[in-house]
Amino acid sequence: MTVRPIRLFGDPVLRAPSAPIITIDDGVRALVQDLLDTVELPGRAGVAAPQIGVPLRAFSYNIDGDIGYILNPVLEEVSGDPVPTGEGCLSVPGLWHDALRHPYARVRGIDLDGAERIIEGEGLLAQALQHETDHLDGMLYLSRLRPEDRKIAMREVRESDWF
Repeated sequence: MTVRPIRLFGDPVLRAPSAPIITIDDGVRALVQDLLDTVELPGRAGVAAPQIGVPLRAFSYNIDGDIGYILNPVLEEVSGDPVPTGEGCLSVPGLWHDALRHPYARVRGIDLDGAERIIEGEGLLAQALQHETDHLDGMLYLSRLRPEDRKIAMREVRESDWF
């Protein structure tokens, strides 16, 4: 079991779009296992590859005990008006703010066998799918905050003991 350390706000890997996975090899299989091991810890709903320092399009999720992964996910559909939803991020520890998220989301990608995989859902799963694909596009949830909330969050980051 390899639980990888989480990269924190300010690390350039978190701000760059991730590259698609072209070849599924032993390195990608090890990455998926590390993502699964890392997301299994209590309180974790998702971990994107950039959060463990790997700039590839992959993430794991842990929603209500359902643990899985997806490679090369594309946020294919969201529906419902975005609503402020309480959200935090392992890469911005200790902060909790309302990000604007759609109540339904669907991603399409592949699994380790190259087979098409679709993950869709509402509520926390929809939120996680949006949050993790944002990571793969080089965006942190702070960008989804209302301007006044983002200003508060950035002050909290500057005053944090980890920044």
